[in-house]
Amino acid sequence: MSQTVLKNPSGRKAYLITGPTSGIGRVTALELAKHGMVVLAGRNRGKLEEIQKIIEQRGQQAVSVVCDLSIPASVHHAVAEIVGLHLPIAGLLNNAGIMQMRATKNALGWDMTFATNHLGPFALTEALMPHLPDGANVVFVASAVENPEHKLATVAGFRGGRYISAEASARGEWKPGGATRPVFDAYATSKQCNLATMMAFARETPRLHFSAVEPGINPTTGLGGDVNAFVRFLQTYLIPLLVPLLMPFIKILSTPKRAARVITKILIDASGQTGVYYDQSGHPWLGSTQVRDTKFQDRIVAETRALLSKIPA
Repeated sequence: MSQTVLKNPSGRKAYLITGPTSGIGRVTALELAKHGMVVLAGRNRGKLEEIQKIIEQRGQQAVSVVCDLSIPASVHHAVAEIVGLHLPIAGLLNNAGIMQMRATKNALGWDMTFATNHLGPFALTEALMPHLPDGANVVFVASAVENPEHKLATVAGFRGGRYISAEASARGEWKPGGATRPVFDAYATSKQCNLATMMAFARETPRLHFSAVEPGINPTTGLGGDVNAFVRFLQTYLIPLLVPLLMPFIKILSTPKRAARVITKILIDASGQTGVYYDQSGHPWLGSTQVRDTKFQDRIVAETRALLSKIPA
């Protein structure tokens, strides 16, 4: 893969984004490239090369780093490569995420959704924090499904985050009384942990600015990657026509383009705000009662650190 973009004579700010090859991440990567060099971190080298080429053809700068967030060793190697770039990273966007329709495990026996959505971003962020300049923004893409009182989420079948412990979550175990489909509990719990982590990190490290954003319901994205062909057909051809018509009536509906604009605005913000959770329009809002409990936040961070510390670098 070409590394010519490692030269940064203009000294422009750099932004790191995970999951930049599809959905909201892809559109956000293209938007961020207007504001500085983009470090693209994802699992698939070929897809990374594709989006990097598009950015470079526009006269902008990007560099790719292979990183599978579900594998601690991959995260470790990616961090070393990113640090070795010696770029002025002004923002980190933890965007990558999955919502499986059938639960799977990684090589360590960890629930793939929890590992990809929480453990990987946590490890990546914590390892990079010492290398980020003062005032850098760290943004987590969260989800309202962590909140058991969110009406649309409950209608869709979610019952909020079901956190027991980091180890239990890694095993794919969730607090009883959840959704009829455990994969929903896995996704909601991973997003519950994202929010709690953001809020705890904001208190722990005031020199950096942490936030989270609800990107809205984006029915056209490929988040549920293992959906059947019929659902994929609807996502590709029918739903994109309906979403713009329904957005004025269902406020949480969004599109990748709209979400990318909101996320980019938060990521390049220089106001110094920290510990803020934003809705799909970029307005501050609240997560669940549990996720706002500082003791709960600290417990998630402490237990996640303890779990990850058991894995050899």
